[in-house]
This record gives sequence, structure tokens and C-alpha cells, in this order.
Amino acid sequence: MTHIDPEALVASLRKLRTTSPAIGIVHQLERAVDVVNSLFGYSGAGLMFAEEGKDLRYLVATDDPGRSLEGAQLHLGQGPCISAFEENCAVTSSDVRVDPRWPKLADRLHLEVRAVAGVPVRLGSEPVGTLNVYQATVYQWDESDIQALYGYADVIEQLLAAAMAAEEKSALAEQLQYALDYRVVIERAIGYLMGKHDLTATQAFTGLRKQARDSRRRVADLAAELLGEGAGEMR
Repeated sequence: MTHIDPEALVASLRKLRTTSPAIGIVHQLERAVDVVNSLFGYSGAGLMFAEEGKDLRYLVATDDPGRSLEGAQLHLGQGPCISAFEENCAVTSSDVRVDPRWPKLADRLHLEVRAVAGVPVRLGSEPVGTLNVYQATVYQWDESDIQALYGYADVIEQLLAAAMAAEEKSALAEQLQYALDYRVVIERAIGYLMGKHDLTATQAFTGLRKQARDSRRRVADLAAELLGEGAGEMR
């Protein structure tokens, strides 16, 4: 029995492909990841991109367990998503906590991360990142899951290619680099709030995002301001 509804997949991909080019590339990528996560009932999803030195960094993660998955792999340099990028193919694990391929990963993961699947995001034939999903329980990935992920990875490639056609490659690289740096600032602010107010990562991020929305500001701008205030407190 097919796990992914093919009609829902086709309709969703068609809608993403016709997204207005006026929407920024980062928002388009975030939207694609959110759709992957919500439409097919995965517990969470994420998107990682490689910098110039081929080192992966995460750009989008839908929740705190997802951030733990991306962060643990980047810290250790191993995991299903790293393997998907390095091997340029789909990599899955029905239970990453007991998978002998990545024995050090389990200790660094959020308890809700169990099954993981990742596929490469390519430009041309070369991988430039990975699209990743996870389930909170043990899960046997089937061919429909993998084909759906590849479908969304293809859309992400089209979004990147369209952005590169619309403006200079260097401008797109600057946008993606800004987005990666934007995530670093937010993660640092989350850590600051956790330490100052004894919060969990989820509570800190939720509060930061709510305050940004209430004040009609970008999360990254508010995070940078909080870090500046924190630096003043420590002097």
C-alpha cells in the first residue's frame, strides 16, 4: 500500500513550482520544507546546505527535535543526512538510535527523533545540500516516501536555478549565506535565553518568535539585539 497520496503530491509540487518569484528564495525554501513536514504527516523536516568548503550547515528545521538532528550530525560529521550528501543518494534509517552506521549519534539526539530519511538537493548533478525528514517512532520508509522527498528536492533545485537565472550567482550565494548566519544568531539567542531564564530550547524559541511577531520585527533582528544586551550584562 502506497504511503504517500500521489494526487496530493502532484498538487503540492505544482503549487510550489508556480510560487511567485517575488517571494524571497529563503522564504520559498522554508515554505517547501514546511509543506513536506505538514502534508505527509512526518514529525519534522529540515534543509541543510553546503558552504564553499563543502561543510554542511542547516538552513531550516521545523522544530527543536529537528534542530537536534541537524546539529548532532554537524557536530559529529556523521549521520544519514551527511551520508546522503556525501554519497549523492537517498539514505534512510528505520531507527537511527540503534543504527550501527552512526553509533555516536543517539546520545546527541532529541528523544523524539527515531526514523530518519534524507535525499540530496542538487544543482545539475552535484549535491549542494540535503532535504531531511524524521519520525518520532520507528518507521519503515517505503518507495513512496523516497519519491516524494526527491520530488521536493527537485522543486528546491528549480527554485535555486530560477533564482540564479534571475540574478547573479554571487547575489544568491549572499542570500543563502545571510540565511545561514541568520540561523546562527537565532541559535545563540536561544542559548542566551535558556541560560538567563532557565527555559528549554523550545520555550526560548517560541518566546523569541512571539515577541518578534508582536513587535513586527524579524526574529534575527530581535535575536541580535538580545545578544547585544547580554554582552552588556557580562561586561
